Amino acid sequence: MVWSTFWTGSLLSERAMPEQAAKKGWTRVAFGDVVRQVRDRVDPHESGLARYVAGEHMETDDLRIRRWGVIGDGYLGPAFHMRFRPGQVLYGSRRTYLRKVAVADFEGITANTTFVLEPKNSNVLLPGLLPFFMQTESFHEHSIKQSKGSVNPYVNFSDLAWYEFELPPLEEQARILQALIAARELAEAYDRQLESLWNVRQALEMNTLVGGARSWQSVTSIENVELPAGWKLVAASTLCSAPITGGITPRDGEKGAVRECPFIKVGNLTFDGHLDFGASGSRINAHAFRETESLHVVPGDILTNIVGPPLGKVSVVPASIPRALINQAIVRFRPNSPEIGSWLLAYLMSPWAKHWLFLRSKKTSGQRNINATTCAALPVPMPPSQQLATLLTTLDRTRDATRVTGARNRQARQLLSLLLAEGLS
Repeated sequence: MVWSTFWTGSLLSERAMPEQAAKKGWTRVAFGDVVRQVRDRVDPHESGLARYVAGEHMETDDLRIRRWGVIGDGYLGPAFHMRFRPGQVLYGSRRTYLRKVAVADFEGITANTTFVLEPKNSNVLLPGLLPFFMQTESFHEHSIKQSKGSVNPYVNFSDLAWYEFELPPLEEQARILQALIAARELAEAYDRQLESLWNVRQALEMNTLVGGARSWQSVTSIENVELPAGWKLVAASTLCSAPITGGITPRDGEKGAVRECPFIKVGNLTFDGHLDFGASGSRINAHAFRETESLHVVPGDILTNIVGPPLGKVSVVPASIPRALINQAIVRFRPNSPEIGSWLLAYLMSPWAKHWLFLRSKKTSGQRNINATTCAALPVPMPPSQQLATLLTTLDRTRDATRVTGARNRQARQLLSLLLAEGLS
């Protein structure tokens, strides 16, 4: 995009001359010198307003208010008496590490723990730029550092008022604002596209995994779905070349031995098939590793957690991990073939499998538990062998589209972060 190339290129050239760039009309100001807290106190039930916004309605790092409550739909606490108007900025002053900054696009009521803010003079600070200043890392760091209390930390407006930042000239503000709005709109467009793709993907996968059976939309149990001719429900154990088994947490073994053998825990599993095991992943020593050889996992093995919450994480062991151990909260599926593995992976990530396993889980000490025997008995719908490759291609295409859009979405978010960091810091 032309604007992003021009803007980031301009910023990088300015970074090469920090002394000169810092003095071109930019002035250092205190937050309280250019921003005021609006204290428009009203009675919510006599104000004629329809909506209220509570802290839980605001999302982390999202400037849009996407949820709200309706005044009169239940008990509204006495703290809800602050009116806000379109264009004003709402800031959650409790647990500021949650980074809740939002711009109102309607009139409503909020609690006195949510600050209503606006520029003192729009000819000094453009109203549209205020929320972006409040999204910078330096602002969040200041707010978190000045927060008081441990259980439910809070910050006062007076603590924010002395936060200092560099304010560009008005024309420069307009240029920066234009770039930030474009970057945010791009990221939000990818958000919407990704959400739509996920909905399409889930519906397509549910349909594909039962061969397009007509009854699947209204049936909650996989055993009751009328599968097409030639399809069968088979136990997961029949699709595996080794017993479906859990892992173990080994003894330390030799004292002082180097910990170099991968040890996979539930925290390394994800909900999308990817195994998150990087440089920070746990490792055990070679002696303890050798003692547990029968429980090792290898590339292509599928892992799912049997202790939660949450249950339902599913990951494939990648080629980058030639051999590893899993702990006792994870079970291992070793598919008969790569094709069977792809099908089993898709099924384990589906609501069919998750629902079936959840109904057979037991709750003890606040945790949900499933055993390996139950996982082995999981009923899996299997198409005729001649259809399997075609169905897998369909699933792969939807996943590829989701991955590509997800990658573009991350890039758009990174661009927005870059513009915030470079344009307003």
